[in-house]
Amino acid sequence: MTLNDIPFVTIDGEPTSLAQYADKVKLIVNVASRCGLSPQYEKLEELQKTYGERGFTVLGFPSNQFLQELSSSEAIKEYCSTTYGVTFPMFEKVRVNGRSQHPLYAELTRFPDAGGKAGRVKWNFEKFLVTPAAEVHRFRPKVQPDAPEILELIENSLPSAS
Repeated sequence: MTLNDIPFVTIDGEPTSLAQYADKVKLIVNVASRCGLSPQYEKLEELQKTYGERGFTVLGFPSNQFLQELSSSEAIKEYCSTTYGVTFPMFEKVRVNGRSQHPLYAELTRFPDAGGKAGRVKWNFEKFLVTPAAEVHRFRPKVQPDAPEILELIENSLPSAS
């Protein structure tokens, strides 16, 4: 099974998988509405607006694993759209660590960060940039979405601007 084959559910309850986004550069982020890092939503949305038409998308996966997410998909959707104007795709809450870890995160956490460390998601807003060639680059929560190393990877993975 590849990353593209792993099933998950949109925040609106529709079954899907990464196959729908196979040709895009994807920034997969475990998000939480009540986290001190929630202002990163603003930068994630800026990335979506800047690069979306060139074949990039942010994919937000809410998680209450660190006890900082709202209880329902409806509340999460409303918070994200009214507070940060989120337009990128969001999905149902998932577990990013532990026995009930979602298969997507079981696969993603095999990849190391810049320091060579793989394994558990440390906190909310951990980022995994996945290229159309299925290369995975991992960034820990405090790395901002618009950090130079992320922007460079996005730019180098997208077709040239016309």
